[in-house]
Amino acid sequence: MPLLEVVGWVGSALLVVSLLQTRVMRFRVLNTVSCVVLIGYNAAVGVWPMAAMNVVLVAINLWVIARMVRSRHDDRAYDAVPIALDEPFLQHLLARHAEDIRTFNPDLPDDVAPAAEHAFVVSTDDTVVGVVLSRTGAQPDEQQVVLDYVLPAYRDFTPGEFVFRPDGPFAALGTRRVVASPGMAASERYLRAVGFVERDGRRVLDLAA
Repeated sequence: MPLLEVVGWVGSALLVVSLLQTRVMRFRVLNTVSCVVLIGYNAAVGVWPMAAMNVVLVAINLWVIARMVRSRHDDRAYDAVPIALDEPFLQHLLARHAEDIRTFNPDLPDDVAPAAEHAFVVSTDDTVVGVVLSRTGAQPDEQQVVLDYVLPAYRDFTPGEFVFRPDGPFAALGTRRVVASPGMAASERYLRAVGFVERDGRRVLDLAA
């Protein structure tokens, strides 16, 4: 098979793979790479309309990626809102994603809400991207995370940081320290990103000195 034809097949395969991604950022990056490969292929075989279309798609993808990178830590782009544990919307959200939640938190009960005292929903552009549940920890001013769940499309980001910020909803409860749940131990990179540190065998986040 000629090398040029191989390039065309590789670009097409990457395009298909990109469309199978559930994560927004991963989709955009893979789609951009596939479009770049197809630009080279279509230019080489002289199919200029397809080459031009892929140039436009690359430009659109790069613009969206740049916007997502700029806003990923911008509290103007995300809202972290307290919500009652018996709120039907929260119950629906937990039930709808119950299987995915259990995949990452196998020790949680099927009905996780009774194990918590507080709930927070994180959203962007009117789209829910995550939910955090917690309960009072060993001290009255300490909150133990019960569940920190991010919907698949937004797992390339750290929406939980908008709950754990010093001026976030945890702080509004009078919380001075947040303790990560045992189930979050596998998410070491995420915990570091939102400010948790290892201390006395626990991963903790101090909200106030």
